[in-house]
Amino acid sequence: MLTIGELASYAGVTVRAVRHYHAKGLLPEPDRDHSGYRRYDASAVVELIRIRTLAEAGVPLARVRELLRAGEEEFAAAVADIDRRLRAEIRERRRHRERIARLSSGDGLALPPEVVAYLDRLRELGVDERIVRAERDGWIPLAARSPERVREWMARKHEQLADPLLVAFYLTLSQALRADDDSRLVELADELAVYITRMADEQGEHYVDDTDLEPPLIPLMDTLAFDTVPPARRLTELLTQRGWTGWTKLERLPPHPE
Repeated sequence: MLTIGELASYAGVTVRAVRHYHAKGLLPEPDRDHSGYRRYDASAVVELIRIRTLAEAGVPLARVRELLRAGEEEFAAAVADIDRRLRAEIRERRRHRERIARLSSGDGLALPPEVVAYLDRLRELGVDERIVRAERDGWIPLAARSPERVREWMARKHEQLADPLLVAFYLTLSQALRADDDSRLVELADELAVYITRMADEQGEHYVDDTDLEPPLIPLMDTLAFDTVPPARRLTELLTQRGWTGWTKLERLPPHPE
Protein backbone atom coordinates (compact mmCIF):
# COMPACT_ATOMS: atom_id res chain seq x y z
CA MET A 1 0.00 0.00 0.00
CA LEU A 2 1.19 3.51 -0.77
CA THR A 3 1.10 6.78 1.11
CA ILE A 4 -0.23 9.87 -0.64
CA GLY A 5 3.32 11.07 -1.16
CA GLU A 6 4.36 7.78 -2.75
CA LEU A 7 1.26 7.78 -4.95
CA ALA A 8 2.01 11.31 -6.15
CA SER A 9 5.62 10.36 -6.89
CA TYR A 10 4.68 7.27 -8.92
CA ALA A 11 2.11 9.23 -10.95
CA GLY A 12 4.36 12.25 -11.49
CA VAL A 13 2.15 14.80 -9.75
CA THR A 14 2.24 16.75 -6.51
CA VAL A 15 0.51 15.81 -3.28
CA ARG A 16 -1.49 19.01 -3.69
CA ALA A 17 -2.71 17.79 -7.10
CA VAL A 18 -3.84 14.47 -5.57
CA ARG A 19 -5.84 16.33 -2.94
CA HIS A 20 -7.30 18.59 -5.65
CA TYR A 21 -8.45 15.55 -7.65
CA HIS A 22 -10.01 14.13 -4.49
CA ALA A 23 -11.89 17.40 -3.94
CA LYS A 24 -13.14 17.40 -7.56
CA GLY A 25 -14.38 13.84 -7.22
CA LEU A 26 -12.00 12.53 -9.89
CA LEU A 27 -10.00 10.21 -7.65
CA PRO A 28 -11.87 8.32 -4.94
CA GLU A 29 -10.51 8.78 -1.47
CA PRO A 30 -9.27 5.49 0.01
CA ASP A 31 -9.89 4.20 3.49
CA ARG A 32 -7.47 5.35 6.15
CA ASP A 33 -5.29 3.00 8.18
CA HIS A 34 -5.36 2.72 11.97
CA SER A 35 -3.02 5.72 12.20
CA GLY A 36 -5.40 7.86 10.17
CA TYR A 37 -3.33 7.98 6.95
CA ARG A 38 -4.70 7.36 3.47
CA ARG A 39 -3.36 4.23 1.82
CA TYR A 40 -3.50 3.64 -1.92
CA ASP A 41 -3.18 0.51 -4.03
CA ALA A 42 -1.77 0.06 -7.54
CA SER A 43 -5.12 0.80 -9.21
CA ALA A 44 -5.01 4.31 -7.73
CA VAL A 45 -1.67 4.87 -9.49
CA VAL A 46 -3.17 3.84 -12.85
CA GLU A 47 -6.26 6.00 -12.31
CA LEU A 48 -4.17 9.01 -11.26
CA ILE A 49 -1.95 8.68 -14.34
CA ARG A 50 -5.08 8.61 -16.54
CA ILE A 51 -6.37 11.77 -14.84
CA ARG A 52 -3.00 13.53 -15.17
CA THR A 53 -2.63 12.58 -18.84
CA LEU A 54 -6.09 13.85 -19.77
CA ALA A 55 -5.66 17.05 -17.76
CA GLU A 56 -2.26 17.77 -19.33
CA ALA A 57 -3.82 17.30 -22.77
CA GLY A 58 -6.10 20.22 -21.97
CA VAL A 59 -9.25 18.24 -21.21
CA PRO A 60 -11.43 20.17 -18.72
CA LEU A 61 -11.72 18.40 -15.39
CA ALA A 62 -15.49 18.07 -15.78
CA ARG A 63 -14.89 16.22 -19.05
CA VAL A 64 -12.17 14.11 -17.40
CA ARG A 65 -14.73 12.94 -14.87
CA GLU A 66 -17.08 11.88 -17.69
CA LEU A 67 -14.35 10.02 -19.54
CA LEU A 68 -13.23 8.12 -16.47
CA ARG A 69 -16.77 6.78 -16.15
CA ALA A 70 -17.19 6.08 -19.88
CA GLY A 71 -17.18 2.69 -21.51
CA GLU A 72 -14.22 1.52 -23.57
CA GLU A 73 -15.64 2.56 -26.95
CA GLU A 74 -16.68 6.03 -25.77
CA PHE A 75 -13.32 6.52 -24.07
CA ALA A 76 -11.40 5.42 -27.19
CA ALA A 77 -13.45 7.78 -29.39
CA ALA A 78 -12.87 10.66 -26.99
CA VAL A 79 -9.13 9.96 -26.89
CA ALA A 80 -9.03 9.90 -30.71
CA ASP A 81 -10.78 13.28 -30.78
CA ILE A 82 -8.31 14.69 -28.26
CA ASP A 83 -5.47 13.37 -30.38
CA ARG A 84 -6.83 15.13 -33.49
CA ARG A 85 -7.10 18.38 -31.57
CA LEU A 86 -3.58 18.08 -30.24
CA ARG A 87 -2.24 17.38 -33.73
CA ALA A 88 -3.97 20.52 -35.00
CA GLU A 89 -2.46 22.53 -32.14
CA ILE A 90 0.98 21.12 -32.93
CA ARG A 91 0.62 22.17 -36.58
CA GLU A 92 -0.46 25.65 -35.51
CA ARG A 93 2.42 25.98 -33.06
CA ARG A 94 4.83 24.79 -35.75
CA ARG A 95 3.57 27.59 -38.01
CA HIS A 96 4.10 30.06 -35.18
CA ARG A 97 7.65 28.77 -34.69
CA GLU A 98 8.36 29.18 -38.39
CA ARG A 99 7.17 32.78 -38.26
CA ILE A 100 9.22 33.49 -35.15
CA ALA A 101 12.27 31.93 -36.81
CA ARG A 102 11.89 34.51 -39.59
CA LEU A 103 12.23 37.33 -37.08
CA SER A 104 15.94 37.49 -37.85
CA SER A 105 15.11 38.45 -41.41
CA GLY A 106 12.88 41.30 -40.24
CA ASP A 107 10.70 41.83 -43.29
CA GLY A 108 9.85 38.14 -43.58
CA LEU A 109 7.84 38.00 -40.34
CA ALA A 110 4.65 39.45 -41.76
CA LEU A 111 5.26 39.46 -45.50
CA PRO A 112 5.27 36.81 -48.24
CA PRO A 113 8.61 35.99 -49.91
CA GLU A 114 7.72 37.90 -53.10
CA VAL A 115 7.41 41.18 -51.19
CA VAL A 116 10.60 40.50 -49.22
CA ALA A 117 12.46 39.99 -52.51
CA TYR A 118 11.05 43.29 -53.81
CA LEU A 119 12.20 45.16 -50.69
CA ASP A 120 15.66 43.59 -50.96
CA ARG A 121 15.82 44.77 -54.58
CA LEU A 122 15.06 48.34 -53.49
CA ARG A 123 17.94 48.16 -51.03
CA GLU A 124 20.27 46.84 -53.72
CA LEU A 125 19.39 49.84 -55.88
CA GLY A 126 20.41 52.21 -53.10
CA VAL A 127 16.92 53.35 -52.08
CA ASP A 128 16.82 55.09 -48.70
CA GLU A 129 16.02 52.61 -45.91
CA ARG A 130 13.20 54.82 -44.64
CA ILE A 131 11.48 54.47 -48.00
CA VAL A 132 11.99 50.71 -47.85
CA ARG A 133 10.46 50.62 -44.37
CA ALA A 134 7.53 52.73 -45.53
CA GLU A 135 6.99 50.35 -48.46
CA ARG A 136 7.23 47.37 -46.12
CA ASP A 137 4.68 48.81 -43.69
CA GLY A 138 2.36 49.56 -46.60
CA TRP A 139 2.60 46.08 -48.08
CA ILE A 140 1.78 44.37 -44.76
CA PRO A 141 -1.92 45.37 -44.76
CA LEU A 142 -2.11 44.96 -48.53
CA ALA A 143 -0.78 41.40 -48.42
CA ALA A 144 -3.06 40.56 -45.50
CA ARG A 145 -6.10 42.03 -47.24
CA SER A 146 -5.51 40.63 -50.75
CA PRO A 147 -2.97 37.75 -50.56
CA GLU A 148 -4.19 36.41 -53.90
CA ARG A 149 -2.95 39.56 -55.65
CA VAL A 150 0.56 39.68 -54.18
CA ARG A 151 2.22 37.76 -57.03
CA GLU A 152 0.52 39.94 -59.62
CA TRP A 153 1.58 43.14 -57.86
CA MET A 154 5.15 41.98 -57.28
CA ALA A 155 5.62 40.82 -60.88
CA ARG A 156 4.59 44.32 -61.99
CA LYS A 157 6.86 46.00 -59.43
CA HIS A 158 9.91 43.99 -60.52
CA GLU A 159 9.12 44.80 -64.14
CA GLN A 160 8.98 48.49 -63.26
CA LEU A 161 12.27 48.33 -61.38
CA ALA A 162 13.92 47.32 -64.66
CA ASP A 163 12.99 50.80 -65.95
CA PRO A 164 15.83 53.31 -65.33
CA LEU A 165 13.23 56.09 -65.14
CA LEU A 166 11.52 54.53 -62.14
CA VAL A 167 14.85 53.77 -60.47
CA ALA A 168 15.80 57.42 -60.94
CA PHE A 169 12.48 58.37 -59.35
CA TYR A 170 13.25 56.30 -56.24
CA LEU A 171 16.78 57.65 -55.97
CA THR A 172 15.60 61.25 -56.36
CA LEU A 173 12.97 60.56 -53.71
CA SER A 174 15.72 59.21 -51.47
CA GLN A 175 17.69 62.44 -51.91
CA ALA A 176 14.59 64.48 -51.12
CA LEU A 177 14.05 62.65 -47.85
CA ARG A 178 17.67 63.18 -46.83
CA ALA A 179 17.45 66.92 -47.48
CA ASP A 180 18.30 69.08 -44.47
CA ASP A 181 16.45 72.22 -45.55
CA ASP A 182 13.19 73.13 -47.20
CA SER A 183 14.86 74.80 -50.16
CA ARG A 184 16.43 71.48 -51.12
CA LEU A 185 13.06 69.75 -50.74
CA VAL A 186 11.57 72.34 -53.09
CA GLU A 187 14.26 71.67 -55.70
CA LEU A 188 13.81 67.93 -55.45
CA ALA A 189 10.03 68.26 -55.57
CA ASP A 190 10.54 69.92 -58.96
CA GLU A 191 12.61 66.92 -60.09
CA LEU A 192 10.10 64.42 -58.73
CA ALA A 193 7.22 66.18 -60.47
CA VAL A 194 9.13 65.93 -63.75
CA TYR A 195 9.79 62.22 -63.24
CA ILE A 196 6.18 61.46 -62.31
CA THR A 197 4.74 63.46 -65.19
CA ARG A 198 7.12 61.88 -67.69
CA MET A 199 6.26 58.38 -66.47
CA ALA A 200 2.54 59.11 -66.66
CA ASP A 201 2.85 60.58 -70.15
CA GLU A 202 5.05 57.81 -71.52
CA GLN A 203 3.65 54.78 -69.72
CA GLY A 204 0.13 55.84 -68.84
CA GLU A 205 -1.32 57.02 -65.53
CA HIS A 206 -1.81 53.41 -64.41
CA TYR A 207 2.00 53.16 -64.30
CA VAL A 208 2.12 55.71 -61.50
CA ASP A 209 -0.73 54.17 -59.51
CA ASP A 210 -1.34 50.51 -60.38
CA THR A 211 -2.31 48.77 -57.16
CA ASP A 212 -6.05 49.53 -57.38
CA LEU A 213 -6.37 50.07 -53.63
CA GLU A 214 -9.62 50.10 -51.73
CA PRO A 215 -10.35 53.69 -50.60
CA PRO A 216 -10.21 52.98 -46.82
CA LEU A 217 -6.64 51.68 -47.15
CA ILE A 218 -5.25 54.82 -48.77
CA PRO A 219 -5.31 57.19 -45.75
CA LEU A 220 -4.13 54.33 -43.53
CA MET A 221 -1.10 53.71 -45.72
CA ASP A 222 -0.45 57.45 -46.09
CA THR A 223 -0.30 57.72 -42.29
CA LEU A 224 2.10 54.78 -42.10
CA ALA A 225 4.37 56.44 -44.66
CA PHE A 226 4.29 59.86 -42.98
CA ASP A 227 5.03 58.34 -39.57
CA THR A 228 8.00 56.43 -40.99
CA VAL A 229 9.27 59.23 -43.24
CA PRO A 230 8.14 62.61 -41.80
CA PRO A 231 9.53 64.72 -44.73
CA ALA A 232 7.15 62.85 -47.02
CA ARG A 233 4.24 64.96 -45.77
CA ARG A 234 5.98 68.20 -46.78
CA LEU A 235 7.02 66.65 -50.07
CA THR A 236 3.37 65.76 -50.75
CA GLU A 237 2.39 69.39 -50.21
CA LEU A 238 5.07 70.53 -52.66
CA LEU A 239 4.02 67.96 -55.26
CA THR A 240 0.40 69.16 -54.95
CA GLN A 241 1.59 72.60 -56.00
CA ARG A 242 3.16 70.94 -59.05
CA GLY A 243 0.07 69.14 -60.26
CA TRP A 244 0.09 65.85 -58.32
CA THR A 245 -1.80 64.89 -55.20
CA GLY A 246 -1.52 61.98 -52.77
CA TRP A 247 1.27 59.73 -51.65
CA THR A 248 0.11 56.14 -51.65
CA LYS A 249 -2.29 56.91 -54.48
CA LEU A 250 -0.75 59.50 -56.80
CA GLU A 251 -3.24 61.34 -58.97
CA ARG A 252 -2.79 64.10 -61.50
CA LEU A 253 -4.71 67.24 -60.57
CA PRO A 254 -6.89 68.81 -63.24
CA PRO A 255 -5.26 71.86 -64.87
CA HIS A 256 -6.16 75.26 -63.49
CA PRO A 257 -8.58 77.17 -65.70
CA GLU A 258 -6.91 80.02 -67.49
